Amino acid sequence: MSFQISALSPAQFEPLFELSDEALKQRGMSRFIVDCENGYPDRITLKDANLGDELILLNFEHQPAPTAYNSKGPIFVSRGGAEPHTLIDTIPDSLSRRMLSFRGYSKGGDMLEGEVIDGKAFRQSIEAFFANENVAYIHVHFASRGCYAARVDRLNV
Repeated sequence: MSFQISALSPAQFEPLFELSDEALKQRGMSRFIVDCENGYPDRITLKDANLGDELILLNFEHQPAPTAYNSKGPIFVSRGGAEPHTLIDTIPDSLSRRMLSFRGYSKGGDMLEGEVIDGKAFRQSIEAFFANENVAYIHVHFASRGCYAARVDRLNV
């Protein structure tokens, strides 16, 4: 089964990096400088941020569907390039090395499937979720803190 993992578009977050720490705080956001390895998964690059990288922590609406499953939560973002980062049939290390929560949604945004998995079972879990033809997309969250990580869409090849 072919799939695409999508990161968030950097353009929507770039202006935040020009704000002062006080202006970020007034918006409920914080600036972080990465102080450890593999501790800050970035939703722009789908990688763990490097030591010394600047990140913004903010509350992001990742499930805007007009259902009871509408949802937002904290994410870290880095200064990104001009284009959203996507991976085809590839699982980033930042996801495969963590415990994850998979949530499968219908086209209308209702949750149809949910499971906590070891990231090592990422590919098998995608196949199991997409075996349900009503699952249109999957949201991946980090199980320990519940933060949104990425979106997975099936590709028809």
